[in-house]
Amino acid sequence: MWRNKPLHNILLLLLACLLSAGSAAANQKPEQELVDLLRQAATDSTGFEDKYDAHVWLASKNGPLKRFVKDEKKRLELLKKIHREANRAGVHAEIVLAVIEIESGFDRYAISHAGARGMMQIMPFWKKEIGREDDNLFNTDTNLRYGCTILKYYLDKENGKVADALARYNGSYGTYKYAGKVLDAWSRYWK
Repeated sequence: MWRNKPLHNILLLLLACLLSAGSAAANQKPEQELVDLLRQAATDSTGFEDKYDAHVWLASKNGPLKRFVKDEKKRLELLKKIHREANRAGVHAEIVLAVIEIESGFDRYAISHAGARGMMQIMPFWKKEIGREDDNLFNTDTNLRYGCTILKYYLDKENGKVADALARYNGSYGTYKYAGKVLDAWSRYWK
């Protein structure tokens, strides 16, 4: 279903970038195309185009997110931010929700053993690569901007193959355990 959709490709591409960045960050220089995309993303902004669509989408995702974010006001604000950044990057917000569930359990202060930060587990080296060393990866807006951009990149790179893009995002390209977890979460709660 997702393989033929451009947004799906974008999500997979960005996810793969984040994942591969975690394990390969110390050994590889990031691809210049992704560095350029992250620079551009730092100044872009978009949101819902239709008020009715916004209400329907928010209502459908509010219930599943309640497991992680108890406060309704915070939950709705987070959903709006996720939708905005996914839409800006051209990825399905539902895949972003699944990635966040698996990466951090919606903990904006999460830090991985490899040093990745925030909800979408962004490696700090990206800040230096794009010349924005003062960016705070624990800031939800910033973290989503980086994460969605990276995921889109890997989706494009993998021609819409979501599992491959997710593996790149996680730094586990060639294996599909992580991708399976994300796709399972997507299927159970977010699609």
